[in-house]
Amino acid sequence: MPPRWLNGEEQQAWRAFLTFVARLDDHLDRQLQRDSGMPHAYYQVLAMLSEAPERTLRMSDLARITLSSPSRLSHAVARLEENGWVRRERHPTDRRGALAVLTDRGFEALRRAAPGHVAAVREVMFDRLTPEQVRRLRSLFSTLTEETAPTPGPGPAAPAGRAGHAELTT
Repeated sequence: MPPRWLNGEEQQAWRAFLTFVARLDDHLDRQLQRDSGMPHAYYQVLAMLSEAPERTLRMSDLARITLSSPSRLSHAVARLEENGWVRRERHPTDRRGALAVLTDRGFEALRRAAPGHVAAVREVMFDRLTPEQVRRLRSLFSTLTEETAPTPGPGPAAPAGRAGHAELTT
């Protein structure tokens, strides 16, 4: 079967999307490094742990949720451990499994980083869109990610007794 080349409109949409994603990631990474001393990838790890029950996730689930390879996540968690923001624990029932736990110190680092991060997300993305455009964008991305989503599994949930912390994350 011959390739289905992109037409001009599709090519322009594709390139605009790639440019936006690269600029967004760069902007968020620079903002977090400057204001909080952490890369965006570390912020994502802290955010996902903050939303999990007991601020704890299996390393394999955390890798899946953050779309990271196990080795890349392990490296990130090692750096976060050095800062005292995360600790690893053995899984209580699975000797091969490891858990990542967000410490109080890590939660505090996330709490301090969140306002600047959210402001950067708003500045680069949402402040430029109307509410209707946001609804359409959500719908488009939901459609696009349905087909490319990893195998479903347990994901982060709002932890009992920690209501209100989801606003820290983006």
